[in-house]
Amino acid sequence: MVKSKFGQILIHLVLIIVVIFSLLPFLNMISTSLIPNTYVLPSKPQIIPKQFYFGNYVNVWAGENFSRYFANSLFVTAANTILTLFIASLSGYGFARLKFPGKKIIFNIYIFSLMMPAVLALVSQFTILQRLHLVDTYTGLLLLYISGGIAGNTFFLKGFFETIPRELEESIIMDGGNKWTIYRKIILPLSKPALATMAIGTFSATWMEVFTALTVLKTQSKRTLPIAVKLLQNGKATQWGVVFAAAIIVLIPIIAIFIVFNKQFIKSGGSEGAVKG
Repeated sequence: MVKSKFGQILIHLVLIIVVIFSLLPFLNMISTSLIPNTYVLPSKPQIIPKQFYFGNYVNVWAGENFSRYFANSLFVTAANTILTLFIASLSGYGFARLKFPGKKIIFNIYIFSLMMPAVLALVSQFTILQRLHLVDTYTGLLLLYISGGIAGNTFFLKGFFETIPRELEESIIMDGGNKWTIYRKIILPLSKPALATMAIGTFSATWMEVFTALTVLKTQSKRTLPIAVKLLQNGKATQWGVVFAAAIIVLIPIIAIFIVFNKQFIKSGGSEGAVKG
């Protein structure tokens, strides 16, 4: 018993040390972003800010249409997250529960597409968007984002949907419900942990994505936030306080989305204990 408690204490101490070391770079970024006129990085990392100068944040937000880029990214990321959740959940439900011709072949094509690097497909995708006159539009960008994430998210959700007992669907069928009712009343409510996990991953990946957005969007006013940060780094590479302030602003929505979905993210499973005997 004593050895067991000692082992748990030791594990917790190791985990605490790992967390502290993981936070050190982030704390150094915050500290540096609060220093005015930082043209040279401090010789020693600063964990605790020596001063609280918020001018760098004001300059970043007010200058170079940063607030406009933030709004653009928020729209694109939110739209992609919602649409991807909806389409991938429908697709995952179809592969998990429905029977239709060519089901295995289509699913194998999904799996095969995961092995192809996204960069290789971008040229052909851009050509198709060009012919559809969707270059430099959010519609074209969202089509690439959604289509690129459907296969992996379908594979992820299909595995989770298959763990939900089929017995739960019988009551819906006895009451005259259909597949759509089962999807809304059974599948989605019991899949909140999986959907929350997927939402966090999709939001984070879209929010930080640069290459596809830079390829599709040509008009300056339509650019997303990661592109603006890259341009800011190129234009003010030596103003570390400004660059780090921009990086902190970029991280705020990701931290917020994790906090919002955190309760669902840590839940083990929605169907545990739903069916007795």
